[in-house]
Amino acid sequence: MINANTTGISNAVKAQLLVQALPYIQKYFGKVVVIKYGGNAMIDESLKQAVMDDVVLLSLIGVKVVLVHGGGPEITEAMGRMGLESKFIGGLRYTDSEAVKVVQMVLAGKTNKDLVALLGRSGGKAIGICGLDGGMIKASKLVGENDLGFVGEIEEVDAVPILNLLEMGYIPVIATVGFDDDGNVYNINADTAAARIASELGAENLILMTDIRGLLRDKDDENTLIPGVNISEVPALIRQGIISGGMIPKIESCVESIRRGVVKSIIIDGRIPHSILIEMMTDEGIGTMFSMGG
Repeated sequence: MINANTTGISNAVKAQLLVQALPYIQKYFGKVVVIKYGGNAMIDESLKQAVMDDVVLLSLIGVKVVLVHGGGPEITEAMGRMGLESKFIGGLRYTDSEAVKVVQMVLAGKTNKDLVALLGRSGGKAIGICGLDGGMIKASKLVGENDLGFVGEIEEVDAVPILNLLEMGYIPVIATVGFDDDGNVYNINADTAAARIASELGAENLILMTDIRGLLRDKDDENTLIPGVNISEVPALIRQGIISGGMIPKIESCVESIRRGVVKSIIIDGRIPHSILIEMMTDEGIGTMFSMGG
């Protein structure tokens, strides 16, 4: 048992916190929430544990949590050990035929199963899958300004394998690789995949974990956080330069998910311990929320 004197929080305050969380527990009970896990929270061990604890807690109170993950640093490390060079074009990993084998091995293998084990250690029941399992993520080669090799864009998501796992009480942990009709494997951007999966599941929330507070009016001042954005405002924010660089694809993923039926998409700061619970179980929330209503 935790001693209130050692935590600095009295039992009365703890009880009040639980009472305040009750409406949110009722709101999210039985609802699907998709969390894209990435950034510093995947590297820092204490943050990683906090995320796992949050996911398990949500699952235990009846939220149907789906965890979608990337794994860039681990892919880079594995490629280095194998004598392969990591190459980036416009901020995206160039994935040749050798690199895509490493991506599949690391994402669908080590990273995915490590997360399953961590969730199990926190008391959760998780099963790790990737876009190849059950033909879940059908993809094609991403066509753009630059040739990125075996980087894919999603053509179709079959949500049945995920729904089956949720129905059986498991937390699906999804590695974002896809396939095409010719058997080619593609590296899929995790933000994009999480948004599309959330849409296909009819999720209540899509939560993207990042290494910044959210959308900032001034990128150098974290006190200029914009707490809520109507998706109709996004084009103007891009023109003004408030949304720029690496935030553009993240926010485009949020917008696309809303257009496809997700109720709310939120960008949160994964560097803050228990940021998922703060977002979902408090009045204040955290980060920037995108919705039809602003």
